[in-house]
Amino acid sequence: MVAIIGAGNAGQALGRCAKVVHSGPSLDREQPGARMDEIVIRAMQKWPDVPNVFGWLQLDRRGNWLLRARAEGDGEPVFERITNAAVCAFVGRNYDHDAAGRWFFQNGPQRVFVTLDYTPLVYRLRGDAKSLETHTGEAPKEVRRAWIDDAGMLVFETELGPGVLLDRDLSTLLARIEVTGGAPASDESLEALAAGNNAGMAIRLGRRSIPLAPIARADVPAKLGFEPRPRPAPGEPAC
Repeated sequence: MVAIIGAGNAGQALGRCAKVVHSGPSLDREQPGARMDEIVIRAMQKWPDVPNVFGWLQLDRRGNWLLRARAEGDGEPVFERITNAAVCAFVGRNYDHDAAGRWFFQNGPQRVFVTLDYTPLVYRLRGDAKSLETHTGEAPKEVRRAWIDDAGMLVFETELGPGVLLDRDLSTLLARIEVTGGAPASDESLEALAAGNNAGMAIRLGRRSIPLAPIARADVPAKLGFEPRPRPAPGEPAC
């Protein structure tokens, strides 16, 4: 096994074909395309043909990274939560997606594609309780759209990508859903919205009122353009 190294000697096993990369200074995220650690970008340039990894890394609905640890007796993989803060931060800084909507962690020269429990991002309320940030700690500049799914979960789209709201913050934001005219939405109207009745509602975030529409959870990946269970494309080398 080889380790992901986020900082110092902190690491967790990834897989036999993964390389080890120590995290260095991050590039300015305001620069176009500069979303990853500089040392990762240099490794990509140095080793451009390293095979991709599938099935080793997961993201759950609460924004936790889970790493494949072993297989059960029946061959089913067992995943364990990554608890080291430095490793989680390293994965989060180097998390992106390709043109096919497959999200991945760029571990140096190698893409480690992520299996998603729901959405590729998990949004949560920031300290001001008026704005959002992702599970990786990034704050979006613009919340573009919002939905409520058939399980009553809130889903947002920003320039950073689509994401479900952390369940811890759900009750706070459900209380900020308004009907036309700004009146608070009733429980009955929220249930109707989650069931698919588009009643012209919106959710209040700071000074903005974001239109809110219903969506079936099964339709979220196709509508928001991501692949929850990435697989190698035909002819794509993988390990």
